[in-house]
Amino acid sequence: MTGTREDDEPPEHRRYARYLRALDSVAEAEEAGLLATVLRDDDTAMAESAVNRHLERRAAQQLTSPQFPAWAAMMATVIGDRAFLARRLREWTLLRSVVLDEPWTDEELLTASDWFQRTAAAAQLVTSPAALGLLAEHGRTRRVRNAASRRT
Repeated sequence: MTGTREDDEPPEHRRYARYLRALDSVAEAEEAGLLATVLRDDDTAMAESAVNRHLERRAAQQLTSPQFPAWAAMMATVIGDRAFLARRLREWTLLRSVVLDEPWTDEELLTASDWFQRTAAAAQLVTSPAALGLLAEHGRTRRVRNAASRRT
């Protein structure tokens, strides 16, 4: 017989899938606890990847919602000093500031990751002429500069 058997799948792959399913349906009141449980997994890379998928999904859903700041504060507490997750959460918060025309600085936009700059340049929610102009002029990559230029 050809094909894979479930027993052949690495256990971290099964845990990752289980974590994603649980995070997709977690109640708001239990979210922090479940995230903390996932982050205690021995496979740090897998655990952080699962939490990042959740962070990306929830941040996109709540970006303009009044609940975003409280959710982001909870996430920051759970994430702690995990560098990638902390940076991604900061960048979602920065994206929210740009979208809602709240204060941000040129330095924040220009030192943000390629992911952030690509997202800000292409996201239809970003309508700030200042942000798009800055990225069109000084974005880190040609792709970012071109995308932002088309929208200015």
